[in-house]
Amino acid sequence: MHLSIDHAAATPPYEQLRSQIADQARTGTLPAGLKLPTVRALAEQLGLAANTVARAYRELEADGVVETHGRRGTLVAAVGDTAHRLAAGAAAEFAERARRLGVTRDEALAAVSGALDLVYGPS
Repeated sequence: MHLSIDHAAATPPYEQLRSQIADQARTGTLPAGLKLPTVRALAEQLGLAANTVARAYRELEADGVVETHGRRGTLVAAVGDTAHRLAAGAAAEFAERARRLGVTRDEALAAVSGALDLVYGPS
């Protein structure tokens, strides 16, 4: 597992760590089932506070990228299915909320498109 933190970057260290682990899990560089280092071990390795690594691990777990199993530690989850399932759930929640707010389908699609453009860049 290759991780690096740029302490001079505008992106917070926990986000740098979270995104690198998520990207490596998604591409298979970190295979499903791989045990990640403990919070303290990774913090020491990267020169970070333990709370910084813990926050990254919590966010990765919330996103379904890793699973924490008590004494067995933190393991890389099978990301593909989990990521798609979570994205579909979020989309369904958005669609239902937009309908309750009285937003038309076209207006909801425009809102989603604008949000995606902000995150991914214009298509």
